[in-house]
Amino acid sequence: MKLVLIFGPQAVGKMTVGQELAKITGLKLFHNHMTIDLVSNFFDYDSEEGKRLVTLYRVEMFKAVAKSDLEGMIFTFTWCFENEEERKYIEQLCDIFKEHNAEICFVELEADLEERIRRNSTLNRRIYKEMKRNTDQSEKWLLEGEEKHRYNSFEGEIQDKNYLRINNMNVSAKEAAEMIKEKFDL
Repeated sequence: MKLVLIFGPQAVGKMTVGQELAKITGLKLFHNHMTIDLVSNFFDYDSEEGKRLVTLYRVEMFKAVAKSDLEGMIFTFTWCFENEEERKYIEQLCDIFKEHNAEICFVELEADLEERIRRNSTLNRRIYKEMKRNTDQSEKWLLEGEEKHRYNSFEGEIQDKNYLRINNMNVSAKEAAEMIKEKFDL
C-alpha cells in the first residue's frame, strides 16, 4: 500500500495533478477540500470546531483506507512549513499508514504567484472546491496566505528518500502525474 502526499501552495495544482495520478494508477484521491467544504457548511473552517471536525474526518478516512484492501491513496494539502503543529499533523497522518507497512511518497509542487493567481479561477478548481467558487474571495485568501505562510520547503528541508519536488509552471498535470508514477513505481 502507498500513501501519496501532494502538497504545495494554494492554486499550484495539487488536486488537478492528483486527479490525473488517480486516473493512471487507480489510487483513490482524497483532496483536502473534500473535508473543508463539508465542514464549512456548518462551521467556519478556522474555528476550533471546524478544525476539529476536519481533522476527525481525515483521520478516520486515513484509518479506514490504511486497513483496507485498497492499493493506497492520494492526499492533497497545503502545508505551512513555519508551523510545527502542521508537521506533527502530517506525521500523525503518515503514522496511520506506516502502522500498516505502507510506503509514504512526498510530492511537493511549486509555481510562481502569478501562475497560481491565474490557476485560482480555473473551472476544475471551481467545480470541485465549493469555497473557491467566489474567485475574488479565493484570490484574497491566496494573497493573504502568501504573506503569512511559507508553503514550499527550503532546499534540503525534506530529507525523506521518497520525495519528489516538481516545478509545474510549464508542466501539465498529466505530465506531473506521469513523473510521480514513474518515481514511486505506482
